Amino acid sequence: MASVKSQSDAFKVLVNWLRDSIREPEQFTVSYAGESSAFVRFNHAKVRQAGQVQQAGISLKLIDDGRHADLQITLSGEPETDLQRLAEGLQQLRETLPLLPQDPYLLLNHSGWQSKDVQTHPLPDTEAVVAEIAQAAEGLDLVGIYAAGPIARGFASSSGAFGWHQANSFNFDFSLFHENGEAVKASYAGHDWSSEGFAERFRQAREQLAFLGRPLRTLPPGQYRAYLAPAALEEIMGMLCWGGFSAQSIASKSSPLQKLYAGDQAFSPLVSLDEKVSDSLSPTFSGEGYPRSDLQLIIEGKAGEQLVGSRSAAEYGLTANGASGGEAPSALNMAAGELPQADILKQLGTGLYISNLWYLNFSDQPAARLTGMTRFATFWVENGEIQAPVSTMRFDDSAYSLLGSQLEALTAERELLLSASTYGQRNTSSALLPGALVSRLTLTL
Repeated sequence: MASVKSQSDAFKVLVNWLRDSIREPEQFTVSYAGESSAFVRFNHAKVRQAGQVQQAGISLKLIDDGRHADLQITLSGEPETDLQRLAEGLQQLRETLPLLPQDPYLLLNHSGWQSKDVQTHPLPDTEAVVAEIAQAAEGLDLVGIYAAGPIARGFASSSGAFGWHQANSFNFDFSLFHENGEAVKASYAGHDWSSEGFAERFRQAREQLAFLGRPLRTLPPGQYRAYLAPAALEEIMGMLCWGGFSAQSIASKSSPLQKLYAGDQAFSPLVSLDEKVSDSLSPTFSGEGYPRSDLQLIIEGKAGEQLVGSRSAAEYGLTANGASGGEAPSALNMAAGELPQADILKQLGTGLYISNLWYLNFSDQPAARLTGMTRFATFWVENGEIQAPVSTMRFDDSAYSLLGSQLEALTAERELLLSASTYGQRNTSSALLPGALVSRLTLTL
């Protein structure tokens, strides 16, 4: 992909052309998304596929008399070709608009805000990273994908707004398989590759892999002490973010955190959760053209701010704060606790060590009650020592219990978990989470 400056300049050329081509009373917004990504796929601890993806595209919205239409345009990087595609796209939208009804919830931001955030964390050399991974995984059955590179986002409007965001990141998402078919899943992600940090993360995975060789323990349904590793906690938080903090969901009383916002329920005072877009992979502006700032979603267990997109603002008389159309967080940041990572097993004593969860869904959404399965390295612990891997179990419990009345401690160390999604393009979502020690988790089968 072209350099950050040339990408930004190329976007500005398109924006300036649009501003010159718009006819009163037409208005436009245009979003930019680009990336230059290295992808390396591993199988049996060897590189099986390596490549580079460079792509960029824009999303153009044309507005006239309360009507609006959108078009996605893939950019070629050739200025003349891209201007021609944009001209054809604009004409297509002009022909479409008269066929559409007016949108009563269209709320444009008419301020000419300016934003520029270019994070220049130096990315690790891909060959050096591959060598480190291969050395660490020697003799092991490792599968995984390493993805790294700059991601760029842009926004502009006919009102004069212009935003540019670029961040470098890497994400190594991998699993170690035991010869019996069991697996440990882990990831190492961030802005700055640390050989020591990667070695420590890999050491933990290797350690867990050794325990997977022991005979499986089957537990009867019941309630157990449990430790939820950050990756397991991320699954729970991901479900709560599914409408939980959405102004539209709260106003229509369909939020899984309805009781929290009504003041009828609370989480533990240990739980503070922010949407922290500053210094994250996510841009400090939305695709709808609203600046974003850090929000306190949960403050010491109590409900804080909501995520308000422009349509919710229009429908419910609220102030838009840059939330996406789905009003879900994209840069979760949970406050750390005081439990040292080295003391997790000792503090757990006897119970479950849960590395991952999956197949989560709501079993009782108004009660924030979740059900799902344990996945990968889940261990039975006795007297602070891992005894055996546990066969797959289903849990069914309320978030108000797991992160409320039954929450004993959060870890002092937190793990940065970047979205491994590459559907269409690399995702910019992230979560910085501790692990959670709970006195009771309900297993149902």
